[in-house]
Amino acid sequence: MSEASAPLRGQGTPEAVRALREQGTDVVRVIYPDLIGADRGRDILVGQLPGACEHGLTFCRAVYHTSPRGDVVPVAGGLDAGLPDICVHPDLSTLQPLPWEPGVSWCLGDTVDPRTGEPAPESPRDLLRRVLASTADHAGSGGLTPVVGPELEYFLCEADAGAPSGWVPYGGATGNVYSAGRRGDPDGHLLRTLRQLDALGIGVIAGNHEFDGGQFEINLTHSEALDAADRAFRFKAAVKETARHEGRLATFMAKPFNDLGGSGFHLHISLVDAAGHNVFDDPGARDGLSATARHAIAGVLAHAPALTALLNPTINSYKRFGPDTLAPWLIDWGLDNRSAMVRIPPERGAGTRLELRLGDASANPYLVIAGAVAGILLGIRDKPELPAPLEGYGYDVTSAPLLPGTLTTALDALEADEALTGLLGAGFTGAFLTYKRNELERFQQSVTDWEFTEYAFLI
Repeated sequence: MSEASAPLRGQGTPEAVRALREQGTDVVRVIYPDLIGADRGRDILVGQLPGACEHGLTFCRAVYHTSPRGDVVPVAGGLDAGLPDICVHPDLSTLQPLPWEPGVSWCLGDTVDPRTGEPAPESPRDLLRRVLASTADHAGSGGLTPVVGPELEYFLCEADAGAPSGWVPYGGATGNVYSAGRRGDPDGHLLRTLRQLDALGIGVIAGNHEFDGGQFEINLTHSEALDAADRAFRFKAAVKETARHEGRLATFMAKPFNDLGGSGFHLHISLVDAAGHNVFDDPGARDGLSATARHAIAGVLAHAPALTALLNPTINSYKRFGPDTLAPWLIDWGLDNRSAMVRIPPERGAGTRLELRLGDASANPYLVIAGAVAGILLGIRDKPELPAPLEGYGYDVTSAPLLPGTLTTALDALEADEALTGLLGAGFTGAFLTYKRNELERFQQSVTDWEFTEYAFLI
């Protein structure tokens, strides 16, 4: 990365404005996540940055609860309060030039309710901050720091007026899993995307074509939990935006096509102590896993039904589940077993970690990481019994409990899990449940293409 494109970290507003102008930047795009993880934001001229930092940029708070189709969901603090403002303050430590938009830099924003001076309870970034701040209080962890490496998959689609949705998978060909080059990527999308993400400072490790035509996976470096969530959020926003520059659609929908597989959002998670030691590692223990690691895994398993609502947050999510999908279906764990919900990769020492394979790509990165960390912390606190690891291919329904099979049952499990919702907070939990149950109501009232095709011609 050139000096001219390096991020402006830790600088005050006048210095940031001066540096931005020297870089040729005249617009700053301030973005933040709504409740479902979509990026909301505003472009401001660089000369207005000091005022934006001092007073904040005002948005209607109900944007947190606005559906993908633009409906305002009746979450408390929105419609019932007369659609009040929130203020978004640019986080200058996250300023970064946009490789695909000359003259534009973007940064994250932190939201504050101007009436209370506190973040809105449904702010995803602040939810994760609250969960991380509660680590010592709730887990007796002595200041352990979660370290997270995200892996996300997505489908790249091309417009096709003849397709039912108007879109078909880019490239088309199947059988190119774990491949690179033009065979599965005839226009070089992945190389272009990797370079742009690298210039953006996302922390990209590698990428490859995934199992189905038009499907890609890109792995991000590991870092402390909030930074990992920030990078995963910006990654999704960047991939969607750069695809539009190609005239294509990148979707992180869990399962966008009937005849193809789904897209996952896997997390590699470890815990380090104040000295930087990985506390999951214990060479003298069974499987090289410390007692802390075993408690952490058991905590995730114990709270898996509730976590499913956060990590698989759409109606469509549950069409990715099922036997022989390589998506989780049962609440289990295994040693280097990709058919398990929690996989323990073979590395030990500093690389000792758990891989939580439950999430799908539609999930909000902040909620995914907050939920996973909360489950781990509760396991360390409560020390539930860890069952035996999965042996073999993990789709035998007699071997472990089933995960929730619908969004309805997952939301019910979240509401019933008092320990988990106690960490997440009543304000957030209430907002999330209201939003998602409204989504179910809207779906149940909508006539789908499947219903018409199934019933109209014979009944």
